[in-house]
Amino acid sequence: MKKLKEMGFKIKLVLADSEYGESEENFVSILNKEKLNFVLAIRSNYGVWLPSGQRVRYNKWREFDRIFSTGKIEKRYIREIIFGKKREIKYWQVTNNKETLPEKSTWHIMTKVPQIKYQEVGNLYGLRNWVEYGLKQSKNELGWADFRVTDYSRIERWWEMVMSAYLMVSLQSEQLSESKEANLDLANPAKEEIKKHPWWNQGKGWKNILNNLRLFVQTLCYFNLLKPWLVVVFSPQIIRLFCRLFSLLNKLINSLLEKVFPRNSYFSSA
Repeated sequence: MKKLKEMGFKIKLVLADSEYGESEENFVSILNKEKLNFVLAIRSNYGVWLPSGQRVRYNKWREFDRIFSTGKIEKRYIREIIFGKKREIKYWQVTNNKETLPEKSTWHIMTKVPQIKYQEVGNLYGLRNWVEYGLKQSKNELGWADFRVTDYSRIERWWEMVMSAYLMVSLQSEQLSESKEANLDLANPAKEEIKKHPWWNQGKGWKNILNNLRLFVQTLCYFNLLKPWLVVVFSPQIIRLFCRLFSLLNKLINSLLEKVFPRNSYFSSA
């Protein structure tokens, strides 16, 4: 966290599971020291020191809407647990059944978010699943799990390659584009030609964009595989066809980069 801040990243909120929520001596203390807001899961037996004479109070249950990534809405219940007096750090219990408190669908959460409302707690923590599992699927798709290395420097280099590819794909999404025309659905003459490719994917999801970017890279791979054979059987026609293809791809790629990286923009990648 310290290194990210030193690199200039603006951290709005930290989400973490119970493994980090229990790390009071390092993780939580660093968050407090760096004055970062957080929403952390904690175990049900999480301990808080109280002065003599103070007690633990359980506020009444409140109903809120749990909104999932699909847009589906379900009713959930939440109550604040107050250890002694109200503090900057708050403690919550969230469940889908306030009568039976089923173990697998009841969570304890610790928050440090100024003026946080009870309706926000469950949905803020729910974002962790979207980020964690969404990123895991993307990393696996890019080959993160295909190799096993133990040397830290090699792990770091491989991580940089995977995350650079992840960034390249993500920058083409509508959410990160400066303009709706900055993604791979850009309507221009080059795109009209490219979309004739039988493997071109018209979808707007992350995997759809990855598929289309792979088609760009494949042209270079195929050409380099073919080059040794052009020494054996020289064919100017094949070379001209590849040059025409590369020219077409460059026009499209340049159009995309101009939209994603306007001249007055600055970008920093970890």
